[in-house]
Amino acid sequence: MDKPTPMMGITTKTVETPRLQQHVYFSGLEEGIPVLFLHGNFSAALYWEETLLALPEGYRGIAPDLRGYGWTEDKRIDSTRGMRDWSDDLLALMDTLGIEKAHVVGWSMGGGIVYQLLTDAPERFLSVTLISPVSPFGFGGTKDVNGAPCYDDYAGSGGGVVNPTFVSLIKQGDRGTEDPNSPRNVINAFYYKPPFRAIREEDFLTASLMEKTGDDRYPGDMTPSPNWPTVAPGVHGPVNAWSPKYVLKDVPLFIAAEPKVPILWIRGSEDQIVADMSMFDFGALGKLGFVPGWPGDEIYPPQPMVSQTRAVLEEYGPFEEHVIPETAHSPHIEKPEAFNGLFHEFLERH
Repeated sequence: MDKPTPMMGITTKTVETPRLQQHVYFSGLEEGIPVLFLHGNFSAALYWEETLLALPEGYRGIAPDLRGYGWTEDKRIDSTRGMRDWSDDLLALMDTLGIEKAHVVGWSMGGGIVYQLLTDAPERFLSVTLISPVSPFGFGGTKDVNGAPCYDDYAGSGGGVVNPTFVSLIKQGDRGTEDPNSPRNVINAFYYKPPFRAIREEDFLTASLMEKTGDDRYPGDMTPSPNWPTVAPGVHGPVNAWSPKYVLKDVPLFIAAEPKVPILWIRGSEDQIVADMSMFDFGALGKLGFVPGWPGDEIYPPQPMVSQTRAVLEEYGPFEEHVIPETAHSPHIEKPEAFNGLFHEFLERH
């Protein structure tokens, strides 16, 4: 698939690191203060171009296509390491670019990678901005603010929970609107609060469709489970990597990591992807009657994703939370003025 031409003021190049060939977008002068941007699932670094261009003078924007996404070299994700493949990739990229310290921004899945970076190398980050981040306890399979598993095998999380029609349409490179599960329809229904449509919808869709698919890529493999909803995590692919099976044990390490890094958390009031009643969580879907056999609130309630994040950040240390109204999962795209106002002021303070 042809890569869209970068916007004026953006340059791209493939950076050879000891771990992989990473495709990266850049803005600003090379000597500027580095700001590292990490995209979410079913997206790519191209989604950051406007945000990169809006950075205040004196900053250098750096947005890599993460392993498994965009135009970065296709290498398998070992999900049993949780977010560590991505964290190691990014620290290797910083080393290769000669970056000692940077600000870091993580959107959705990228926020989960930020937790890992702050666990592995907190001394290398000046500040953190989280945009609609995945819960520190991962996605699916937990039931309270302390991340207690619904079942011992973490059923309801991992590669088996993704809609197979959606995956099939990604493989086909589908750009249509006929199927409600089409990539275009999912982006427009859930990344943004309808009727918002991104001006660069076609380029965004092209970049998203570069996600690598398969049992050992997206969404990953699965394990049959005797527990509802009958699937548990496998060992490969991004959706397994953010299963609580592999990230739950890292939460105490994140909370204890020193030195503490100041955190700005921005989310949309209408987010249906990362929410206490997420439309992508089996607990919520079961409660609403969309998945038969739901065992009830006591065993498998909706995952309180936002409440979990807040509880962990309160234990971690300094953070501030801002909710942008009438906005869904992508405040930096839907409401760039509101987002940049908060983000730039926070950068300048740190």
